[in-house]
Amino acid sequence: MTRVTTFQIGHEMSLRAYPELGFGDSHHSVTHHHGEADKIAKDHQDQHLPHEDAGLLSSTSCAPPPDGDGSLLDHSMILYGAALSDANLHLYTDLPLLLVAGGCQWDKGGQHIRYPGRTPMSNMLLTLLDKAGVPDVKGWATAPEKSN
Repeated sequence: MTRVTTFQIGHEMSLRAYPELGFGDSHHSVTHHHGEADKIAKDHQDQHLPHEDAGLLSSTSCAPPPDGDGSLLDHSMILYGAALSDANLHLYTDLPLLLVAGGCQWDKGGQHIRYPGRTPMSNMLLTLLDKAGVPDVKGWATAPEKSN
């Protein structure tokens, strides 16, 4: 059985604002700050979402349910991140990603891994499929053959 969940707060062009931060500007408008100091300050303040989500994972009031030889969290992989590393410049390299994976799937946790520049994100996604027990399908990781 496979259990997959995707949760997206808002699409990239969303005009959603977070008034609880003390300002009404949309997330999109402050990430495209064009070097304006007040928008940069708001963008830094807008980084509250990762902290909120981390609180959900570490909450002691919500123990993960049992699952097999561990808990549901032990058998989970949670990938958290963004499609851009710098929205102002639309940079899609060096993405800020956080992978939270249960102890049953990994040899060693508690690591900060920085890959060489231009490492394809597909390498990590294929590793996640492998760890999830998805069978290797010929051709997934290779480019199609060119025909003349």
